[in-house]
Amino acid sequence: MACRDMEKAEAAMKEVKEASGNDNIVCMKLDLADSKSIREFAEAINNGESQLNILINNAGVMMCPYGKTADGFETQIGINHFGHFLLTYLLIDLIKRSTPARIVTVSSVAHSWSGINLDDINSEKSYDKRRAYSQSKLANVLFSRSLAQRLEGSGVTAYSLHPGVVQTDLWRHMNKFQQTAIKMVRGFTKTTVEGAQTTIYCAVEPALEKQSGEYYSDCAKSKCSSAGRDDALAQKLWELSCKMLNIDWP
Repeated sequence: MACRDMEKAEAAMKEVKEASGNDNIVCMKLDLADSKSIREFAEAINNGESQLNILINNAGVMMCPYGKTADGFETQIGINHFGHFLLTYLLIDLIKRSTPARIVTVSSVAHSWSGINLDDINSEKSYDKRRAYSQSKLANVLFSRSLAQRLEGSGVTAYSLHPGVVQTDLWRHMNKFQQTAIKMVRGFTKTTVEGAQTTIYCAVEPALEKQSGEYYSDCAKSKCSSAGRDDALAQKLWELSCKMLNIDWP
């Protein structure tokens, strides 16, 4: 378990241990808003683990006020995309040595709300929190698609997904009207257990072995937006991500 808030993480780990009866669970500090934390975490994993069969890129922030990460990225694109991109890059060699292996990136249906502004990826010229969230989720889909193409034949597969509208504190940055609307439709939303099912499905379902690069919802393959299937856009985002993170990942 890789977590930013270690107090909450310890409580969650205790709950998982009690529910599963498995004491072999480790919790480590990881802040995807800080490349220093990401590199320290990856170094610890690479030095301490002999294999990594499943990586789930699940961290996220939604529609928050404008802010920047420790590395100067707009918060939503910085955490939701750049943080996962760097983490995966730093762990990819270990993952390749652990085949069969999977990389699962949690996106959202919100990826279809907007496009990606590659000329102003950090929203410095103008900021719309809804559009910024949408582009970060589209980046998740495109990253997974590019990853699948690059890993073809390696024994490592990649998937992106929409978990559903889940009852978590991800909604905390929405205004009172939006939060009230969410509460009114609470009966149609998913619990955290229900919201985790598609992620788990992508991580372990044997039938997905030959469906790398696809997008899923409700434990089934789903159709992402046309932008999410744009290989030229995916390549441009990949190149920009490498440049912004100062890494070389052909």
